[in-house]
Amino acid sequence: MKKVENRYFSRELSWVEFNARVLDEARQPSVPLLERLRFITIVSSNFDEFFMVRVAALKAQCARDPDVRDGSGLCPREQLELLSARVHELVSIQYECLLGDILPGLAAEGVRYVRPAEYAPHQARFLESFFANDVFPLLTPLRASATGDLPSIGNLRLHAAFLLRPSIGPQTGPLAGFMDAVAGASATATTAATAASERAKEGPGAVSADGTLRGGATPDSMAVVQIPTSIPRVVWLPDEAGERRFTLIDDVVLTFGQRLFPGYAVAESMLFKVTRDADRPIDEDRDGDFIAAIEEVLAARLSALPVRLIATGGCPSILAFLQERMGLDEGDVYPVPGPMDLPTLLELVAIDGLEGLRNPPWKNFWPVDFPEEGPFWDELKRTDLFLHVPYHSWEPVLRFLNDAADDPEVLAIKMTLYRTSGDSPVIRALERAARSGKHVTVFVELKARFDEERNISWAHRLEEVGVIVVYGIARLKVHAKVLLVVRREEDGVRRYVHLSTGNYNDRTARFYSDMSVFTANREIANDATLFFNMISGYSAIVGMKRLAMAPIEIKPRVLSLIDREIEKSSPERPGLIMAKVNSLADYEVIDALYKASRAGVRVMLNVRGVCMLVPGVRGMSENVSVVSVIDRFLEHSRVFWFQNGGAEEAYLSSADWMSRNLDRRVELMFPVLQDSIRKTIAAALGTYFADNVNSHRLKSDGSWTRSRPARDEKAVRAQEALYLAEKRRVELHEKEPRREFIVRRN
Repeated sequence: MKKVENRYFSRELSWVEFNARVLDEARQPSVPLLERLRFITIVSSNFDEFFMVRVAALKAQCARDPDVRDGSGLCPREQLELLSARVHELVSIQYECLLGDILPGLAAEGVRYVRPAEYAPHQARFLESFFANDVFPLLTPLRASATGDLPSIGNLRLHAAFLLRPSIGPQTGPLAGFMDAVAGASATATTAATAASERAKEGPGAVSADGTLRGGATPDSMAVVQIPTSIPRVVWLPDEAGERRFTLIDDVVLTFGQRLFPGYAVAESMLFKVTRDADRPIDEDRDGDFIAAIEEVLAARLSALPVRLIATGGCPSILAFLQERMGLDEGDVYPVPGPMDLPTLLELVAIDGLEGLRNPPWKNFWPVDFPEEGPFWDELKRTDLFLHVPYHSWEPVLRFLNDAADDPEVLAIKMTLYRTSGDSPVIRALERAARSGKHVTVFVELKARFDEERNISWAHRLEEVGVIVVYGIARLKVHAKVLLVVRREEDGVRRYVHLSTGNYNDRTARFYSDMSVFTANREIANDATLFFNMISGYSAIVGMKRLAMAPIEIKPRVLSLIDREIEKSSPERPGLIMAKVNSLADYEVIDALYKASRAGVRVMLNVRGVCMLVPGVRGMSENVSVVSVIDRFLEHSRVFWFQNGGAEEAYLSSADWMSRNLDRRVELMFPVLQDSIRKTIAAALGTYFADNVNSHRLKSDGSWTRSRPARDEKAVRAQEALYLAEKRRVELHEKEPRREFIVRRN
C-alpha cells in the first residue's frame, strides 16, 4: 500500500490490503487445496461488496466534492486511481494462483476443469444435448443497440455477449445444426466446439481497424444473454478412467450460443459481469411504509449506475462497446483470463471424496462449564457462563432460547436480530414462544445491507404469529446483539441475559469466531431492560450502570478508559491496552491511542480488516503494534482489555472502533465481571498476539509482513492453539467427574 505522509492510512486502501492478506492464504502450499480455492472465492465476494458500496461512494463523492480529502490526505480521484491499480494487481495474482496452481492441483487429484477448446468429441456431443434440452429453453437473447438503451443487465449477474454478422447463403448452418442436435446428431457438436475454439484464438481479427466487423456487420449486431442461475454452474461431464471432469454453464452457452441466432454467425463472444452502485440511502423521512422504501432500494440496485465491468478478454469491440455505453473509465474494467463469478465455484469445495483436500474437521465442543442437560436457569443464578464459538458449539444459545420458548414460567422474550440464517432455528423458537402466549418482542434491523430482503421476510413471518416486531430506528442501525428472558420464579420475577459480539446466526457461528456471556446479574439485566425500552419507543435516553450504548456512551467510555490507562501508567509499570477488533477507523480513538503511546502505554492491537492507525512512528506510535490473523475461521469478536494498574478490566462489544459503529449505530459494550472469564479472555488475546504462523504485522509504511517463527522459536498458530486447548479441556473433563463448586462473579 502506498505510504501517505499523514497520521492515518486510507480506509479504502487498508481494506484492499485485508483482501491481499486473504489472498495470501490462498497462495500458501501448507493450506489444503480446496481451502485455498475457498479463499480465492472469498476475495471475489469481498470485492463485489466493496465496489458496490465503497467504490460507488467514492465515485459519488468525485462528482459531489472532488477536492475533499480524507484523513490520509487523498482526494476521491486519487483514492480511486490507487484502488484500481492495486485491485488490478490483486486480481492478476488471484488468477495466477487459480489457473497456475489450484486448478492444475485439482486436476492432479482427479478433478479436471475442461475448457471449450479441450472438449473431446464425445464431451461435445454430451454438452450439445445438455444445451438443447436443459439450457436453451431458459435463455433469452436481447439485442444491444448502438443507438438505443442497453438491455437489462442485472447487478452481479453473469452474461454472455455475442457480436453477430449475417450468414451468407441459405440457413443451413446454425439453425440446422441445432435441429440436428435436438434429434441426437453429433457432428455439429464437434464442429461447434472447434469453431468456438478458433473464434477465441481469432480475437481481434474479426474486427476491422475502424471498429466494424468484417463482412459488413456493425456493433448494432450484438446480443446479450443472461446465464441462467436456476441450474448449477458446474456441469459434470461423463467420468473417464476414474477422473472427474467438469466444465461451466457459461462455457456451454458461449460454445453453443450461436444456436440462438438463426441467420447469423457469431464473430466474437465473451462473458461479462457488471457491478452496480448499492450505496443508495433509504428515504427514512418519507411518509408511508418503511418496508416499501427498502424494497424500492432493493429494486433500484438491479439497475443502478455501473461501477465495475469484469470480462473475459479477446473481444475488444464488445468490451469497448459495453464500457462506453456504461460510462466506465478504463480503470473500471477488469479483464480476466479464466472463469468468472468465482464465488459460485464454492460448489467444488463441497464435492465428495476429497476430504484430504480440505481442512481436517475441528469439532465444536459443548463447553464444560455449561449444564449438559436441562435449562441454565439455576446455573446462571450462581455464575456467569462464557461461550467462544466456533471452538464451543453454538447449541447453548439455541438451548437457552428454546428453553425460554417452551418453559411455562417464562413470561417474555426480547431480542435483536441483525443477520440470521435462511432456515433459522431462532425464528422457529420465537414463533413457538409467541404461539404459546409469551410476550415476544424482536428488533429486526431491516437496513442490514444485503440482508434486507431476508429480514423483511422474517419480520412478516414473526408478525403473523403475534410477535411484536420493531423495525429498527430511523437513521441508525441496531447492531447490538442481546437476548433478554423474563421468568417467573418462587422469589419473584428474574431476568436472564445473553450478550454477544456476533449475530444470532446458527450457520455463521460454525466459522465466525465470536464471544458471548450468559448472565443473571441484576445490574446487567436491569440495563438490558432499559436498553430495550430506549430503542422501542419514546423512553428517554438514560444512563446505564454496566452496559454502554452507542451512539451515546461507547466512544466516551472507550476514550475514558484509554485516558485512565495513561494516568495509571508509569515508567516502572507501563500501562497496557489490548484490543481485538474487525476494523479500526475512528479518528478520535486512534488519536487517543497515539496519546497513550506517547505516555508510554503499550498498545497491542489485533485488527482483522481495516486499520487506519499508523504504528511504529517515533514520537507518535512507537509503542503501538498491530497484527492481523487470517485463518480457517473468520475473526469477528471485539474485545477491549485494560491493565488498569493491576485491576484488569475486559469488555466485549458488538461495535468495532469505527465511526459508523460508534456514532451512527446502536451498539452495546458490556463488561466481563467474572474473574475466571476475564482470565480466559486475556489468555485468548495473548494467544492471538503470539501467532507467528497465520498472522501479519502492519508496518509504518502501510505494508503487511507475514509472520514466521524464528529458527529457535516455537510455531504458534492461534486458532489451532485455541482449538487444541479446548479439546484438552473437554478430554480432561470427560476423564474426571465434575466437582461441585461455586464461582462467584465480582
